[in-house]
Amino acid sequence: MSSRLQSDCENCFGICCVALPYAKSADFSFDKEAGVPCRNLHLDHRCSIHEHLRDKGFHGCVSYECFGAGQHVSQEIYEGKDWRLTPALSNEMFAVFPIVQQLHEMLYYLNQALDLEDTQTIHDELSNVFERTLSLTRLNPRDILDLDVPNHRVIVNDLLVKTSEFVRRDFIQNNKKRKVRKGLDYLGANLRGIDFRGANLRGALLIASDLRDADLRKVDFIGADLRNADLSGANLTGCIFLTQAQVNSAKGNQHTKLPRYLKFPAHWLTKS
Repeated sequence: MSSRLQSDCENCFGICCVALPYAKSADFSFDKEAGVPCRNLHLDHRCSIHEHLRDKGFHGCVSYECFGAGQHVSQEIYEGKDWRLTPALSNEMFAVFPIVQQLHEMLYYLNQALDLEDTQTIHDELSNVFERTLSLTRLNPRDILDLDVPNHRVIVNDLLVKTSEFVRRDFIQNNKKRKVRKGLDYLGANLRGIDFRGANLRGALLIASDLRDADLRKVDFIGADLRNADLSGANLTGCIFLTQAQVNSAKGNQHTKLPRYLKFPAHWLTKS
């Protein structure tokens, strides 16, 4: 299942490059409206600047992850019908995609929680919610559009919070003493060599922070913004809810230690 919760652009129709809007900013080089193909998207659904997204000012694309929703919508829900060749379905497809992306994101985190030894006592709960979430991704498009995703997310999040507490329990008391901060406090912060073992960095803004040689073992990274954070030499083994997109958006080197389920980004091993 884990491989199905990773982007497979070869089996997608570039839906994220069409369905989603973005505004000109530090993350995107120009404005794009929802439902309008990105000007960098080829007719074969490939990105013409995929290898140079960071250099061309598309950090938002680097840090985006569909969690396999693109190929699921393209090949399973719409049975291989290309939005270019079936324009009557395109608007519906573009509306279904972000909903399925949210469900797949939940499946990604639940799948990881199920794989942890620390969650054995709530394994049945995790499994039941995983299967329920999976069933929602298999509904027909009209039913998907009617889903109450925020309500379902509350159910999923409750289990993810429990998972986080189980994984970090040996360090929670120490983190209370350290007073791990929230919000904007880590934006561009000098955190080199910091001991953040077992910290709850959910939703933390770590943009451009210096985390070189930091101890980030068993940290909860769900929703953390790591764009341009420097993880060179940092130890992230055993951390939870970290995604490949988050890692791709950060800086690092060959001395960075990643969890077993993530790969080293190419730009970490070459000079930018």
